[in-house]
Amino acid sequence: MIDEAARDLRRERRRGRTGEAGSESSRHPNYRSLKNPFLPQPIFSDDQVAAIHDTALRVLEELGIKVLLPEARPIYAKAGALVDEDSQMVRIGRDMVEAALASAPRSIPALGGDRSRDLTLELGSMAFLAGSGAPNVTDLERGRRPGTLAAFEEFIKLIQHFDVLHMLGPCVEPQDIDNRFRHYTVNRAQLTLSDKFPFIFARGTPQVEDGFEMIRLARGLSEDQFRAGAYCYTVINTNSPRQLDIPMAQGIIDFARAGQVLIITPFCLAGAMAPITVAGALTLQHAEALAGLTLAQIVRPGAPVVYGSFSSNVDMKSGAPAFGTPEHIKATLGAGQLARYTGLPWRSGGGSAANIADAQAAHETQFALWGSVLAGATVCIHAAGWLEGGLSVSLEKLTTDVEALQTIAELCATTPGDADAIGFEAIAEVQPGGHFFSAAHTMSRYRTAFYEPLVADWSNFGNWTQSGGKTATERATGIWKRILSDFQPPAPAAATAGVLDEFIAKRTEEGGAAPVS
Repeated sequence: MIDEAARDLRRERRRGRTGEAGSESSRHPNYRSLKNPFLPQPIFSDDQVAAIHDTALRVLEELGIKVLLPEARPIYAKAGALVDEDSQMVRIGRDMVEAALASAPRSIPALGGDRSRDLTLELGSMAFLAGSGAPNVTDLERGRRPGTLAAFEEFIKLIQHFDVLHMLGPCVEPQDIDNRFRHYTVNRAQLTLSDKFPFIFARGTPQVEDGFEMIRLARGLSEDQFRAGAYCYTVINTNSPRQLDIPMAQGIIDFARAGQVLIITPFCLAGAMAPITVAGALTLQHAEALAGLTLAQIVRPGAPVVYGSFSSNVDMKSGAPAFGTPEHIKATLGAGQLARYTGLPWRSGGGSAANIADAQAAHETQFALWGSVLAGATVCIHAAGWLEGGLSVSLEKLTTDVEALQTIAELCATTPGDADAIGFEAIAEVQPGGHFFSAAHTMSRYRTAFYEPLVADWSNFGNWTQSGGKTATERATGIWKRILSDFQPPAPAAATAGVLDEFIAKRTEEGGAAPVS
């Protein structure tokens, strides 16, 4: 029989499983700075990686990339590129690319609003982001609906709460705010509700400069201090195949000049915007990423750039994008090899094409996540909450996906293997046929020995039924609602509201800043 001490132990651990019984966990794991413990997994031979790189350079030299921003083409030309103004095509020599790769930093200190939130973006480090860029938000209680500022603020609060989500992002588009003023409200929400590394949209120089000024005001930085460190980031997407549009090219120039982080990410869907083979899609992706990276380094040698990869395949019956597929995973593994070939920190993409937070959504997201982890991605965007191939972000799915991310984070921690952990004395204490529940070895460790799940329910069927028989998705609703209800922003972040509101009022009176397209 299990004695009373063992029963108490089991009851205490059961109370802390989902937090719904009100027990505060004794475990306080550190998920804020993760180092990937896994050896990167290859999919191509070294010779094949070198061939993909060489072919990408050939694409840039012989075929070129179309650059729509008139100001960008002379920048390329001055550095030695061949520019045809009539066609807007820019052909970039491999010597230019090699010089850019040589000047790009291998390690980027990314500075949060609090030093405990600082990150180091480099090969071997690992950061996760929530799903980003969705026009819609969804949850079980309010259904699927267009994104609003209120929804954006809810996501920022959840991201701030979960330490395993390391950077902020544009989770959902606040379509209830005029696009001349939308960037003010988005930036204000990030800077007053969170102290994590923020995102600034690259939607034209006026909006970018507004964002930079808001960060300087919130962080108490002079312009020189701001330019001397990386205080924010943006994502630059090429318009595959082989095109760099006006706001994205301008974003590269603006962020490079200011010394802020550029995550340069082609979005190549094999069979649609890229060759149907994994190697072909990666070749195009690599060429486009190198073209953007080269522009950044021409503008400012040493500008912080992150090599970006977000390649998957489409459903050849419908043309719809697919994620978490074998091809998506293979492309991620191959991208990791190309990133290591350059030596740069790099970004991958997770996500799911499922329409609701169901089994399909879970397995697609987790396969994409494991692809990123085993490929050694520095930054994984869309790691939590992303549905419909990016058309919506789910509050329940963000919560359940955090469970997977926290599991990965636990694997990053060192597992003790000393004599005390091996536990000969514990084995000797328990007689054959006995149990370890009340062993001294157990009693001294049980409060912190095991990961305590956020959403998972480990109770037996009877207890689960008596508690309402809720699915994981239904339990997640209660969790995110409780987090939002109890949320308190970091005091230093909340204290910046006054100075930001003064700036926003002034710029709003001046008419704001329309996005550039």
